[in-house]
Amino acid sequence: MKKVFSKSPMLAETQFHYCPGCGHGIVHRLISESIEELGLHDRVIGIAPVGCSVFAYDYFNFDMMQAAHGRAPAVATGIKRALPESIIFAYQGDGDIASIGLAEVMHAAARGENFTIVFINNAIYGMTGGQMAPTTLLGQRTTTSAEGRTETQGYPIKLCEILATMEAPAFIARTSIHDAANVLKTKTAIKKGFQNQADGKGFSLIEVLSNCPVNLNMTPVQSMDFVKNAMIKTFPLGVFRDKGE
Repeated sequence: MKKVFSKSPMLAETQFHYCPGCGHGIVHRLISESIEELGLHDRVIGIAPVGCSVFAYDYFNFDMMQAAHGRAPAVATGIKRALPESIIFAYQGDGDIASIGLAEVMHAAARGENFTIVFINNAIYGMTGGQMAPTTLLGQRTTTSAEGRTETQGYPIKLCEILATMEAPAFIARTSIHDAANVLKTKTAIKKGFQNQADGKGFSLIEVLSNCPVNLNMTPVQSMDFVKNAMIKTFPLGVFRDKGE
């Protein structure tokens, strides 16, 4: 039998703890492949804060560090300044980066810190039980918005659009993993975020629209359709800032 695919050696021989159908495993693979292809594996330090990504350090064959909830950009800033030749990335969810950690990411972007953030947006809190997140859509039901989110509870935070108004960031993009074509586009964006850092261009953030079947109360296929048919209407895909262009 012909072998057509091999797991990146940057991924450990450890079974993911993520729920069946979750998109985190896809994005972990894309990060691993990008680092391998760029030859950066001996310089990489990843940062996993609190959330579904909290055990990400078990899944990568390079150095990882734990951060307090929302504080990954602050930790990344410290490590990058202490070890400027290292390649630093933070792996954050929407509740982490757009709620408790909003100040950290805003100021890291404003300073143009030379590291990379991969931000997973699935429009809901995952690990803590399906509560309304900063990115929950209007009308979306969660455990804390049982009748659907309303304007009274605030509008979804569009982080890419906010950060793109700043002068310092090098690359701000939003992608998705709802189908194969968009998985490939996501890898291209993630790889560019790492390359920008290696080239000293500054702050890069790649927001990835993903799914959370369990907390969305959907099958994996339905949850990917939710990303395609609902989330993208609120969070349009594209490059919002690219100093390299």
